[in-house]
Amino acid sequence: MTHADRPSAPDTTPPDATARKDFLREKVAEDALSGRFGRPIHTRFPPEPNGFLHIGHAKSICLNFGIARESGGRCNLRFDDTNPTTEDLRYVDAIRDDVRWLGFAWDEERFASDYFERLYQIAETLVGAGKAYVDSQSEEAIREGRGTVTVAGMPSRFRGRAVEENLDLLRRMRAGEFPDGAHVLRARIDMAHPNMLMRDPLLLRIRHAAHYRRGTAWCVYPLYDFAHGLSDAFEGITHSLCTLEFKDNRELYDWLVREAGFDRPPEQTEFARLELDYTVLSKRKLLRLVSEGHVAGWDDPRMPTIAGLRRRGVTPEAIRAFADRIGVARSDARIELATFEHAVRDDLNMQVPRVMAVARPLKLVITNYPETQVETLDAPLYPHDVPKTGSRPVPFSRELWIERDDFMEDPPKKFFRLAPGREVRLRYGYLVTCTGMVKDAAGEIVEVHAAYDPATRGGDAPDGRRVQGTIHWVSAGHALDCELRLYDRLFAVPDPDALPEGGDFVAALNPDSLVTMRAAKVEPSVAEDPPGSRYQFERAGYFISDPVDSRKSALVFNRTVALRDSWAKVKAR
Repeated sequence: MTHADRPSAPDTTPPDATARKDFLREKVAEDALSGRFGRPIHTRFPPEPNGFLHIGHAKSICLNFGIARESGGRCNLRFDDTNPTTEDLRYVDAIRDDVRWLGFAWDEERFASDYFERLYQIAETLVGAGKAYVDSQSEEAIREGRGTVTVAGMPSRFRGRAVEENLDLLRRMRAGEFPDGAHVLRARIDMAHPNMLMRDPLLLRIRHAAHYRRGTAWCVYPLYDFAHGLSDAFEGITHSLCTLEFKDNRELYDWLVREAGFDRPPEQTEFARLELDYTVLSKRKLLRLVSEGHVAGWDDPRMPTIAGLRRRGVTPEAIRAFADRIGVARSDARIELATFEHAVRDDLNMQVPRVMAVARPLKLVITNYPETQVETLDAPLYPHDVPKTGSRPVPFSRELWIERDDFMEDPPKKFFRLAPGREVRLRYGYLVTCTGMVKDAAGEIVEVHAAYDPATRGGDAPDGRRVQGTIHWVSAGHALDCELRLYDRLFAVPDPDALPEGGDFVAALNPDSLVTMRAAKVEPSVAEDPPGSRYQFERAGYFISDPVDSRKSALVFNRTVALRDSWAKVKAR
């Protein structure tokens, strides 16, 4: 019979909308009450399928799906797949899995690539109305012609092309007559506009590349700004919720939707993106970590991807609780990683069973314990303050494994664990007093001897004597061999994106982000538990049996999070 908790199921219980209040929810509630859009509230989560989702996306997922659920509205999952050179069906499948795992279900699944025909027709309409033109300058010339924030841009010499010539060139672009970079379609707005994004932005470009869904049917592809707002309008989205880096894009968003003739168009509103200490959330940088082998893949438990967090043992409940805890703000601010780790601990503490495991085993021989005797101790699965019950059998014998760090031959002051002449409590077992040790030829301690008090089973002395130290252990003859992967923060500095000029973020990687303990031991109660089972290894941290690598004949456990913030002391130095 297994005792580990099972992987979390998606949450289908409507959340308590009254428990959440922020400026976005207040705005949506206002609009719903006034009937401003003439249709139910409709949001969307629109990732580009060019990588795996990360914790920053999780915040947006919780927000968009949460607001739709709370307001009785709808939420689409839309793949903004307009770049054929970077996107892949593998990422589409991973995104679907992540959204489901987080506990959300979309009302409609859409793809921007399904709108290519409609977007192209709008492009022709803009050209016909004199609102767009084909520019034949080089990419460099276009970039230079935009000017600066203090200097107006210079109109392209092709800006005055006649409508008929522009339409002819656009149709020939669509037909595949020109090579990549020969022409682009630009909106004709204002080259002196204070918002540089409004200085004749690019709408379509030539790309002779196969699209993962559309194949080679298209060789002109819409730019993000052209496709994004119009896709929202096509789908009847009411509230386009995006992060603050898209604030300047809002003016172009509104211009395109207005010029396309949509009545009661969607409204874009920005919120602060998630910036988390000791990590990077740029897809480009995460891809580099994967491609250069700094991590083992997108689902490496050190990665801030949802796949990595899942493999590390973080639950969807913890991620949703973290999103609620940090709230929705109007301005960017970095979030301490400790805040996320607290949410993870709070969640796991209330649901996972306790187990004893030893990372660096040291043999403890209880010399006055009968050599052939084995007792079965009844150890609780959960502490008294957790609303779960149950117990597991733990074998106790003459020879035990204890943590090497729990014994010192010459201990410093305030070391309350095992040392010559000292008495400690063996968790759930007996009080033992160290009587000696054995060293190898190199002088390393390989075995510790102790005497136990038979009257102290359960860890309490009948004469009332107090013992300060309690250590965990496993029976040497019954323990299971296992590998512990001790994951820590991926970077050694809080903000890897803010290194001195010229500094490469990779240089800030934490060399100790993974420490592997291959000779570890765990109590036998976990033997029949399936991969993906979570535990608290007492005094060590929260762990999950690796869903990919762990098997009955070769157990592997990933540390989800330590029991406390071990970096607090580092920061205080």
